[in-house]
Amino acid sequence: MWALVEHCFSPLALQMDGDVVIGGFFPLHYLASELQHSYQSKPLATPCSGFDHRAFRWMMTMAFAVEEINNKSSLLPGVKLGYRILDSCDNVHSSLQALFSLAQTLLTTRDDETPSCLSGSPIPVSYFATCTCLNDKHVYPSFLRTVPSDLFQVGGLVQLVTFLGWQWVGTIGTTDDYSQYGIQEFSSHFGHSGGCVAFHLTIPKSPTAAEIQDMADMLQISTANVVVVFAAEGQLLDLFLELSRRNVTGIQWVASEAWVTAGLLTFPDFHSLLEGTLGFSFPGVNIPGLKEFLLNVHPSPEPGMEFINMFWEEQFGCQLQFDLNPVCTGSEDLSLTSSSYTDVSRVRISYNVYKAVFAIAHALHNLLNCDSAGINEGKPPCCFDCLPCADGEISNQTGSTECIKCPDSYWSDKDKVKCVAGVEEFLSFSETMGIVLVLLTLLGVVLTAIITVIFHRFRTTPIVKANNSEISFLLLLSLKLCFLCSLVFIGQPSVWTCMLRQAAFGISFVICLSCLLVKTVVVLLAFRANIPSSGGLKLFGPTQQRTMIFCTTTPQICLCVGWLLGAPPFPIRNPTYQIVLECKEPWPLGFYLLLSYIGLLAFVCLLLAFLGRKLPDTFNEAKLITFSMLIFWAVWICFIPAYVSSPGKFSVAVEIFAILASSFGLLLCIFVPKCYIILLHPERNIRKGMTGKYR
Repeated sequence: MWALVEHCFSPLALQMDGDVVIGGFFPLHYLASELQHSYQSKPLATPCSGFDHRAFRWMMTMAFAVEEINNKSSLLPGVKLGYRILDSCDNVHSSLQALFSLAQTLLTTRDDETPSCLSGSPIPVSYFATCTCLNDKHVYPSFLRTVPSDLFQVGGLVQLVTFLGWQWVGTIGTTDDYSQYGIQEFSSHFGHSGGCVAFHLTIPKSPTAAEIQDMADMLQISTANVVVVFAAEGQLLDLFLELSRRNVTGIQWVASEAWVTAGLLTFPDFHSLLEGTLGFSFPGVNIPGLKEFLLNVHPSPEPGMEFINMFWEEQFGCQLQFDLNPVCTGSEDLSLTSSSYTDVSRVRISYNVYKAVFAIAHALHNLLNCDSAGINEGKPPCCFDCLPCADGEISNQTGSTECIKCPDSYWSDKDKVKCVAGVEEFLSFSETMGIVLVLLTLLGVVLTAIITVIFHRFRTTPIVKANNSEISFLLLLSLKLCFLCSLVFIGQPSVWTCMLRQAAFGISFVICLSCLLVKTVVVLLAFRANIPSSGGLKLFGPTQQRTMIFCTTTPQICLCVGWLLGAPPFPIRNPTYQIVLECKEPWPLGFYLLLSYIGLLAFVCLLLAFLGRKLPDTFNEAKLITFSMLIFWAVWICFIPAYVSSPGKFSVAVEIFAILASSFGLLLCIFVPKCYIILLHPERNIRKGMTGKYR
């Protein structure tokens, strides 16, 4: 597309070569003809008319700013800035033609030595675009400007109109976004302030005489004497000429910043029409050296000077004929003229142009220094990228270096640009994960109950009576409590569930391990003694076994009671990960002491069971206890890193899974082999089978 544009169009340009070239677009002409394309031949460039002296001053201000930067040793040292300035004709088609021409020029002039920071897409910096539509960074992420948005101007105009008591006004605009968005914002704010819009007129791009006359008729017959206008001066010329011809007076004009300081207001023909016009303008400043630069401009037959030659002919009302006897000498004195070009006492838009060029220069300076530093250190160039804010933080300003933390009970949205009401999160009974865990818990309880019934039914048989059946039933009860305690972890945390969950878990498992420890000791004493009825086993009878269970369980009970009385866990809203409802443990050491004591009992039990692994193998309970303890240890060793690294409700799910897995391991390893013999091989459920003598 760009190659086609290059061959079809050769837009005039004011240019100067440089290491880095800045493109510029200015509405040097404010009238562009509507061309009818036949699509049978190459389209021609859109002819423009209506030379704007003020826009030419903006154009030359850009050239002045570039020259001033090149003369500064502190800004972009060793780098020469250039420019390529084109005429947009205040028209979309002409602007696109100029843009494609500029893009093609930049692509063809770029070489391998171009710094990597400058190799991306061009970034627009506007000096005059105030449209509120450009505020949307999702649509225009790289758009920058040195001029405030119309939101501020609209607010000021509404306050001005309402302060003066004008509640019945008309509006005039054009078909471009600047006008449409400006009128829309004004009408909305004005309506909220109690005002009413009597009418709205839209000036077409190329209005016909009939359309202009219709608009003039509306202005004459309307009862609204105040008219707010969002448009550029060139777009208003035809309408103002018609109103002036009709000698219309008595209209109070309220002007947008695009034309409130334009030279149009100074035309003698418009004095009676436009006198008393009100509006807001940008602050006027004095740029040192600008006037001297502007007055030092002279025409030339050299390529690239066409815009200056046009200005010269417009300014002095003559024709430059460099190859013939000149009508204009080219040496006329600009200081003797008076126009919007030479009036630089308080420039406004020109200052925005000046700031835009210097903003680009400073950005280039930082980028090039950064690029050089990266090359010198052997690192990639540090062109800047935006990093997303952390969860729970937002940043709604482009270029911001800090993130803002969302208030309590709020969370950042997916784009991290606004805070939204947080959704409270906890492991509930209704979600899939909760349902699965509840079903596993109920399965464990049912299996434990079934085994308990079997053991009670066959309580008089040797396999149940062996090794103290009372301890077996206590072990089954503790396993049932281990399964049931996992239910306390599911659901919305409350004061009672937070206090009960860890205590119930800790005490249940200690009772379970104490029973296993007693059973292991009994097995060792029974099979290690030379005579089964020796004094060693008698010294460790049922009373001593109960005492041992009580003594090993009491420390855990004391720890849990002290923990709950001194620093009990309580429910909180944790904003670190979404808005998680969880139990806060003010004394984390209590949980780790609880786990450590369980681990100590499991280790002693595993050690003793391992010592009895070579006992007679017809029914060796020590081997089953050893295997169950290995499963227990494997589960809880994996639990600790998984628990610490899991966020929010998943840490609760990890703990429940560890409880259930270890409980199932103990239940299946200890009791399923016994049930297998009781139900399927009753012939082995005799005393000889218990001592390994049955064959």
